Order: sequence, then structure tokens, then C-alpha cells
Amino acid sequence: MSGPRVRGEAIRIKSQAELETMRHAGRIHARTVAALIEAIAPGVSTAALDRIAEETIRAADGEPSFKGYHGYPATICAGVNDVVVHGIPSEDEVLAEGDVFAVDLGVIWGGYHADGAFTVGVGEIDAEGQRLIDVTRESLAAAIEQVRPGNTIRDIAAAVQGHVEAAGFSVVRALVGHGIGSELHEPPQVPNFVDGAGPYGVELAPGMTLAIEPMVNAGGFEVAQDADGWKVHTRDGSRSAHFEHTVAVTDDGCWILTAP
Repeated sequence: MSGPRVRGEAIRIKSQAELETMRHAGRIHARTVAALIEAIAPGVSTAALDRIAEETIRAADGEPSFKGYHGYPATICAGVNDVVVHGIPSEDEVLAEGDVFAVDLGVIWGGYHADGAFTVGVGEIDAEGQRLIDVTRESLAAAIEQVRPGNTIRDIAAAVQGHVEAAGFSVVRALVGHGIGSELHEPPQVPNFVDGAGPYGVELAPGMTLAIEPMVNAGGFEVAQDADGWKVHTRDGSRSAHFEHTVAVTDDGCWILTAP
């Protein structure tokens, strides 16, 4: 679940035992993602997918990170087409052939969180929709390549922005990635772009844990929030894609805690 652009506090360095706990939460997350991908199809409601996610998480003795978080009512955030983040699942929202569909979900296990997101095409989608998905996934991979001791948040942000804008798409600026651990949102913020303000000089160090999450629009980067106080959609109605992994900085690079 993406965070707003606000200043954070001290960055918590995790012990090896804490990282192992987060990795187990990440395994449950990956198992849940696999169950959702298998179930996503035309005619399936986002509420049905929400039930699958919660059942899978709880069957593994985990808990949904999002359900109840500041009053959020569901296990997943469901983003169809122009929804960027935080879409509440509904029985009335039924996936259709050609939709670009993003899912964000979090898992708590042993008191620690794992947070991640993915985007898929529903059935057969058009070439530009697939390109949007591919570029967003690639931008996350480019960011993760920058996760190593001595690099900075700026390196992560610049990797995402450079890849996305070279492809002709735009990076959402109103929402950012974040630190993660015993809290779903911890310092530092992890923007997907570089501008004049932000935590860009924060140096990566072993034991830091980050939720890196490019949110990419086919049109402009501007977004708006719906009256429900949760759903964020593109202001120009263009489609959006979202990918996220929880990662840990290690002595020699990066550990993707939400990897399958």
C-alpha cells in the first residue's frame, strides 16, 4: 500500500532474525500472488479475488496487512484500468476481457509485514496495455538493481524514472514507496522520481528494508482521489500499472523478500 509524500523519522535497521521473519511473510505473499494470478479472468469480481487472498493468507497463519489499516475494509487493493492504487474490491466490479488489472496486498507474519503488487492483462489485452505493464515491471527490476550498500534513494528513484520516461510513460508523484518492517509504513520514503525535495540523499545500508513500488501512467502523472477517501485514479483517464517488491539491503546487494 503506497504512502503519501510526508517526512519520516529514524530508519530502523533489521537484524538477521527480523529479516528471516519478513522473508516468511514474503513467502506467504508470493503464494497469495500465485493464487490470485490463477484466478484472474474475465467475469471474476474483485470481491471474489479479495476472498481468495484473505483465505490464502490466513491458511498460512498470516494476517492481511491492509484489512483494518486506517479503516481500509479489504485484504487487497484492486486497480482496474485507470485506478492507480487503493481501489476497494466490490461484488459489482467484474473484470472484463482487455482490462489492465493491478493488485496490491500485504501480509503480516510474526509481527512483520511484506508488501507487494503486480499488474496483469485480463484475457487478451492490446499491445499498448501490455507495453505499459512490461515497462512498469522492468522499472521495478531496474530499481532493485540499485539496491546495495553505498547507493542512495536517489539511485532507486532515478532508475525508475529514467526507464519509464524513456518509454513515453509517466511516474505518479503524489504517492511513493516506503520503508517497511514491524510497521507497514516506515521511513524512509522511496520516490519513483527525482525532484527538488525528498529523501534522495539517504544512503542504503545493510538491514534496511524497503517497499519499492513504481506506479506508472500511460498518460500524465496527475492523479485524483475518489469520494470514498481511498481510490486514486489517473486524472486524465489513462490506464495505470503498479508493481512492488519488499526488499532488504544486504552486505553485498539485495534480498527480494517477496520473491516466489
